[in-house]
Amino acid sequence: MAVTLLGAGEIRALAAELDVTPTKKLGQNFVVDANTVRRIVQAARVVAGEHVVEVGPGLGSLTLALLDAGAEVTAVEIDHRLAARLEVTAGAHGAAPGSLHVIDADALAVTDLPGDPSVLVANLPYNVSVPVLLHFLETFPALQRGVVMVQAEVGERLAAAPRTKAYGSPSVKASWYGPWRLAGNVPRQVFWPVPNVDSVLVAFERRDTPIGSEDERRATFALIDAAFGQRRKMLRQALAGVLGGSSVEASALLEAAGVAPTARGEELVVHDFLRIAHVVQTRPSA
Repeated sequence: MAVTLLGAGEIRALAAELDVTPTKKLGQNFVVDANTVRRIVQAARVVAGEHVVEVGPGLGSLTLALLDAGAEVTAVEIDHRLAARLEVTAGAHGAAPGSLHVIDADALAVTDLPGDPSVLVANLPYNVSVPVLLHFLETFPALQRGVVMVQAEVGERLAAAPRTKAYGSPSVKASWYGPWRLAGNVPRQVFWPVPNVDSVLVAFERRDTPIGSEDERRATFALIDAAFGQRRKMLRQALAGVLGGSSVEASALLEAAGVAPTARGEELVVHDFLRIAHVVQTRPSA
């Protein structure tokens, strides 16, 4: 039996019933257009039998579209009222019993997901989108791909190439896990309330083989933070604090890693930062 989707009127009625007023603090802009949620599910290539984790399901628009595709869904919702109602809404719209699991929690605090979902699909608030994505990719290695809807500026950063204005710390850290690409624009009018920013879909695929260990990831991310914390400075200056304390020592380590000391962070890809981390970890102790 097909799962029916929420219409704009029903979404507003649900919000009124639950006394939910969309808040800027939680980044709540509910999708009220059925074609948009179907489009997200299609972009994520969700097929029947897959286990999907959804962050921030809200009133359930995207959740129902995922269930209609035959997916098993684990939904993580920080708003207690919305979390408590989601299974009721899913059942009323034809979802099979047991096809939806709701976790009433802050996504950034979740460290365990039932059943090891392999796909991440979400409409993420702009203020936590990058931390949530990095947390989930770090914490749940079973996640192999996903599509998320985020503020356009955030999406452009995640998918940015080196030497571009949008390229920064989120771009490099996200690429640790695999390639990212923009997967389409989302009109403001599909949301309620209508936001004052544009949104995009961003898709990712996890690498078949991790490029480094967890210790290497932490060391690499520390270098990325330092490089982009002072992005206008040359690396020999920006990384001096984490590479020995002086630009001379930093230069020597950068050269040993095959990176020009006069380069800037925006010129490097994640493998460059990993090579620097390797040199730092293997240098002789004083």
